[in-house]
Amino acid sequence: MSAEVAATTEFRPHSSHWGVFTAAMRDGELLVRPHPGDPDPNDIIQNFPSALRHPARIAQPMVRRGWLERGPGPDRRRGRDEFVPMAWDAVLDLLGGELQRIRDSHGPAGVFGGSYGWSSAGRFHHAQSQIHRFLNCAFGGYVASVNSYSSGAASVIVPYILGTYEELTKHNVTWDQVAAHSDVVLAFGGMALKNAMVAGGGISEHVERGAMQAARGRGCDFILVGPLRSDLPEEAGAEWVANIPGTDTALMLALVHTLVAEGLHDQAFLDRYTVGWPVFERYLLGEADGQPKDADWAAPITGVSADAIRSLARRLHGRRVLVTVAHALQRAEHGEQPVWMGAVLAAALGQIGLPGGGYGYALGAIGYYGRRANAVPGPTLPQGRNRHGDFIPVARIADMLLNPGAAYRYKGQTRTYPDVRLVYWAGGNPFHHHQDLNRLREAFARLDTLVVHELAWTATARHADIVLPATMTLEREDIGYSSHDPLMVAMHRIADPYGEARDDYDIFAALSRRLGAEDAFTEGRSSRDWLCHLYARTQQALREAGLPAPDFDAFWAAGGLRLPQAPDDGGPWRAFREDPEANPVPTPSGRIEIFSETIAAYGEASCPGHPAWLPPEEVPGAATPLHLVANQPATRLHSQLDFGAHSVAAKHRGREVASLHPVDAAARGIADGDIIRLFNGRGACLAAVRLTTDIRPGVVQLATGAWYDPENPEDDRPLCVHGNPNVLTRDAGTSALAQGCTGQLTVVEMERFNGNLPPIRAFEPPMAG
Repeated sequence: MSAEVAATTEFRPHSSHWGVFTAAMRDGELLVRPHPGDPDPNDIIQNFPSALRHPARIAQPMVRRGWLERGPGPDRRRGRDEFVPMAWDAVLDLLGGELQRIRDSHGPAGVFGGSYGWSSAGRFHHAQSQIHRFLNCAFGGYVASVNSYSSGAASVIVPYILGTYEELTKHNVTWDQVAAHSDVVLAFGGMALKNAMVAGGGISEHVERGAMQAARGRGCDFILVGPLRSDLPEEAGAEWVANIPGTDTALMLALVHTLVAEGLHDQAFLDRYTVGWPVFERYLLGEADGQPKDADWAAPITGVSADAIRSLARRLHGRRVLVTVAHALQRAEHGEQPVWMGAVLAAALGQIGLPGGGYGYALGAIGYYGRRANAVPGPTLPQGRNRHGDFIPVARIADMLLNPGAAYRYKGQTRTYPDVRLVYWAGGNPFHHHQDLNRLREAFARLDTLVVHELAWTATARHADIVLPATMTLEREDIGYSSHDPLMVAMHRIADPYGEARDDYDIFAALSRRLGAEDAFTEGRSSRDWLCHLYARTQQALREAGLPAPDFDAFWAAGGLRLPQAPDDGGPWRAFREDPEANPVPTPSGRIEIFSETIAAYGEASCPGHPAWLPPEEVPGAATPLHLVANQPATRLHSQLDFGAHSVAAKHRGREVASLHPVDAAARGIADGDIIRLFNGRGACLAAVRLTTDIRPGVVQLATGAWYDPENPEDDRPLCVHGNPNVLTRDAGTSALAQGCTGQLTVVEMERFNGNLPPIRAFEPPMAG
């Protein structure tokens, strides 16, 4: 044990996306404690102790045998082949040569810089920043991705209709305002604590549960619209409107129709702060297409009675109402529509810009929404400039690899998929977040080379040609920082690296040397030098504000620094309400765009010029009569540390647990605790069963993140025995406007699994030759 790590018998500070904590190594065991100032700590930190030295960790560099023996090129053996261990110098020489081959033959257009993932709360060892810096500084650029799987539709549509996405989500209604001012919180898709308890860069104070409890105690009514009662915590005391999944836009239309028909809408607000209402109103009232979007029309679509819809609309009038729309709603076909329609409902109520009222898009979707911003900047690793410039919407990676040269539409443009030969991934696991995994397997088989940095044998690592073992966050130093959490954390190293694992930075520095660009990548700095350099930005901002600004050594010794925060003044939306002429929102008109001439001019049938009900292509039918909701897990962040004890304890008989209503179970002879087979035309997976009445009949819920575990990898469509729902989900864009991910909803059938139960091998290292 090194002298540095031996000292960690004392608890030292560290951080993760799911919470700040302290940790120590004692008698070879890792101990973790939540941050003492956290009123509602997240138990996901308890995945660390068992994960640190788990056999699923990658101990040394590995190269896939087929790639090593036959060289780069398309190969359907990816994900099925054995691996050959190699020494670091040898594998880095090999990879450096392959990168030079790609650069010489195809240029930056031949490489896709994947690395979509959270990986580390530390701002220096943030894998996505590291790989992008490497490809920019040492390789000359790369094919990039834009947007995210979480908010792919919303982040595209919001700038057209509401302005800056960051301002809407981060500088708008806060949890303090909800606790003090909201009379009604109408939550489409809910605000599940499992989502809000996670924040990029770390979080020291989980405040959501307490804020909802305080608001409820003051008399605020929480109304949850969605198929899962658990999408609001018990403390909210929510009324549950259990609509059919994917029908929220129709329900919102009917609510607005009732407000308009009964003269309950705020016409003065619409006249002053919006554009396009008359065009939308013609559609709403049926003057444009002959079909009024009233409660009677919406009832059979949504599964909510017409009387209940009209009653809900009337309850909203004259009260301080906050309309929220969860990320989940826009991760589905036509996902732009509920985002847009939520804004229209809030505008019709006239509450936008008031404390605790208006439109809190994605409030509760992530931990730094609904909080005050820090008043000084934090550390950010510069990524350099991508001189290549080509990109794809992030969820279209399989389309790109399967269809090089094909045209697609995005934000009103016709673009062309590049011909990528090498994918370089660090800090992410597409076999968690991408859809239709059998199609993704086929796409990865088309590559010349797939390179992965990973700390453990995820399915992505198993499909790679070159696998480089990366350190876990506990095995390195860093600075934890979130733009909306006041505690900047000195993340001390707690444990020695596992096996031969190296930091991403050290791997990329060594590769940069082989490409003749080491100085451009490292700027002559060690990891500790970079931490000092990045900290200086915050230190200088504190000095300029006349605040205490300790030097780096003092910050490190103290374990952290509490930063000043900006006032909770409502941000640009409060200013817009007070004076829309002086403080316009950054849309083409400077107003909220209920009808967008820009979007209408694109001529996309999948996203017209105003919000509309567009029936989905996939609906329950005879072969697949059930909706599947593939939402985020509660015991891990995405798929990270799925092998940790906290995550494993939530499984049953080793499988991920699916929730379903007793009515649906009884119709199929399924009992609580059974193993079921979920299937559709794309694939099948096993899951354990939990029966509950807190789910709408006709709906199955299965969280994402269980590591993909094919029973027979040789099959084209193997059964996933572990419970990964993305073998079932559809790989298609939300619309031609945004091309976002549609992985939240699909349709399935299920049956009781009566065969011999296959073993779980997801956490076992693959064969090594």
